Amino acid sequence: MLKYDIDEYRKLYPVVKSGTIYMNHAATGPLSTKVVAAVDKYLRERSETNIDNYAIFQPTLNETRSFAAKLLNTTPDRVAFFDNTTNAINLLAAGLDWKPGDRIILNDIEFPANVYPFLNLKRLGVEIDFVQNRDGKILIEDVEAMMTPRTRLLSISHVQFLTGYRADLNALGELCKRRGIVFAVDAIQSAGVVPIDVDSMKIDFLATGGQKWLMAPQGIAFAYVSSEMQERLKQAYLGWTSIKNFFGEFTRYRLDLDDTARRYENGTLNYIGITSLHESLGTLLEVGIERIEEHVLDLSDRLIGDLGSLGMKVYVEGERRARAGIISIKVPDADVYTSKLAKSKIEVAVRQGVIRVSPHFYNTEEEILTLVGNLKKI
Repeated sequence: MLKYDIDEYRKLYPVVKSGTIYMNHAATGPLSTKVVAAVDKYLRERSETNIDNYAIFQPTLNETRSFAAKLLNTTPDRVAFFDNTTNAINLLAAGLDWKPGDRIILNDIEFPANVYPFLNLKRLGVEIDFVQNRDGKILIEDVEAMMTPRTRLLSISHVQFLTGYRADLNALGELCKRRGIVFAVDAIQSAGVVPIDVDSMKIDFLATGGQKWLMAPQGIAFAYVSSEMQERLKQAYLGWTSIKNFFGEFTRYRLDLDDTARRYENGTLNYIGITSLHESLGTLLEVGIERIEEHVLDLSDRLIGDLGSLGMKVYVEGERRARAGIISIKVPDADVYTSKLAKSKIEVAVRQGVIRVSPHFYNTEEEILTLVGNLKKI
């Protein structure tokens, strides 16, 4: 039984009123009326009253940081804001002391944002080992078999963008801890739709962007940096806001870095993006990530079952704990399907020849049935 009033939350999303069945959150999430109203208020104030708004914005900034920390089950001092996931990951890639012959484990179906920052280290003599997927899954035994005494880091997406496979972060974190390997996670396809606990998962570094399941605009992201990881990172880039009391002593130039992860915020932040993220995170946390996970998995169970009756296969059919919000359907001519679905105002995506469906907490079983009905007609 649904444990929140879905009809009330559906009222927050104008895309619902437009008649569109939107199930493409793995690409870009829609903005709520709360987000739009908050941004409108911010812009009006910046143009009319609170133009120099640094001081007045601090409570919103601090609460958004607290919301992000709550989402990850950590403390606000471990959260830093960025403009996108890639630049957050680059902080990690550029900050460790690499030696020629060091190795990094990735996998062969990763989204490029979690590959290129590490691939760029080949210029330093670092080698990349790609775990081969097994029908869209990255299995822990294959990861462990790839580890060597020179393996320094494992980076993996919590949920794979193409197949929807959810990695067992608890098991991977334990494995990395035991082997003395840095454990990094790209959470852009999981944050906001499944619970994340960076402590119990033994995650050293995590990055996520706001534009997908968190339903904020493009250009706002955040990272988690454990206190132990912070001690190991050499800050390759430094800015005037990275130091303590940066607003009080402008010309006392000193390398007095802030004790928190705020040291990685090198300059002016994206206040409009943070304003948006404040509202979108507030809504998701109000509903509850565990409730969101349960509802989205219920929707995917129904979709997978109905697709089976049509003879359609998906990448991840098994246990719920191996799935999150992405259901990827294997069909020939996927572009034909999505084009015809779009004409019926059903928005999904095509990625590398598969139909990718990604419903969120405000989508309904009736919308799943409508999608399946249209797939059957096609």
